[in-house]
Amino acid sequence: MPLENPPPPTRIKCLLVDDVDANLLALAALLRSDDVELLTARSGVEALELLLAHDIALALLDVQMPEMDGFQLAELMRGSERTRHVPIIFITAGGRDERRVFKGYESGGVDFLHKPINPVILRNKADVFFRLYRQQQQLAYELRERTEALHLAEMFMAVLGHDLRNPLSAVMLMASAIEGATPERVAALTSRIISSSQRMARMIDDLLDVVRARLAGGIAIRREAADLGVLVRRVVHEHRAAHPQRRITITEDGDLGGEWDADRLAQVASNLIGNALKHGDAAGAVEIHLDGRAPGAATFSVRNGGRIPPELLPMLFDPFRGRSQNEGRRDGLGLGLYIVKQIVDAHGGEVEVESAGAQTCFVVRLPRGAAADEDAARETQRFQGPPNSRASMRE
Repeated sequence: MPLENPPPPTRIKCLLVDDVDANLLALAALLRSDDVELLTARSGVEALELLLAHDIALALLDVQMPEMDGFQLAELMRGSERTRHVPIIFITAGGRDERRVFKGYESGGVDFLHKPINPVILRNKADVFFRLYRQQQQLAYELRERTEALHLAEMFMAVLGHDLRNPLSAVMLMASAIEGATPERVAALTSRIISSSQRMARMIDDLLDVVRARLAGGIAIRREAADLGVLVRRVVHEHRAAHPQRRITITEDGDLGGEWDADRLAQVASNLIGNALKHGDAAGAVEIHLDGRAPGAATFSVRNGGRIPPELLPMLFDPFRGRSQNEGRRDGLGLGLYIVKQIVDAHGGEVEVESAGAQTCFVVRLPRGAAADEDAARETQRFQGPPNSRASMRE
């Protein structure tokens, strides 16, 4: 699973643009290095395609090229947000015409080199820009890291200052009321203390999961044979016992077996069902559907009445979205959905949400495991035939 904030790449990329192959070979020989990847283009159009696909530390552009010369290419680069900050060194075989040099700088160039090129000067100039690029990348990475740490600290403070305060206050109040109470009252207070303590434990577990996901490269899972229907039915039973006044329905189709981390998937199901009970229409049912008819994957969906505001959908799985809300909110930081996505991602699956009209539906797709994926691919290949036969049939 890729890190959300990966470190800067060890190799950087340099773009060489010249319409003469011999010139490209010569430039590549001079700049070749283990920590520099050289990309070559023989026209302005080819260079633009590479610039759109790669992050470039330095571009060396031949001035005299057919169709689109180096100055025109530089002006197009300066007109794009993605490439306007790429440093450009122009290479020319022409005379030292001051007007051409001025035009080059006006087009966005940072330097001019005239042929024949001095190898030492070329390497030294390129190394300067390579070092600057690495420093910029490192600074940007450190800024993201510190911003991430600051957000985590803000979230911890919010949980400690608000979310944990309510159940902790309830525990203290009920514990102080036990003394002198009747046995029946003691039993009721003890039950509420246990319930509040369990709520606090869940909040702490959520925080630990967030830390694992953000700082440790993701939530670890342990795959074993499991039945999605069995574990979701168990979670549904728990929620029905906790919310006897709410209606929760469950339907199943197909084979629901696979190789998953059963405890983590139960956490996914619990978070989604709890989210539907908490935020959905209290008068409507929470509808759960498990579908195991596909050979390589199983899906389950949780549907409830109610609509998520459109402006919230893009940041629904962001644990830090709560920092832009009012401090007096009573619904916590919404870590559950973020943890859902991290667990599903760890399984190689997908989670999607649809909210339109008066309905909201979360859909989770879970590959059954590496072996099941290979079997599914072979089964698909058997029905569709080899690629050549499929192409001939379409024709």
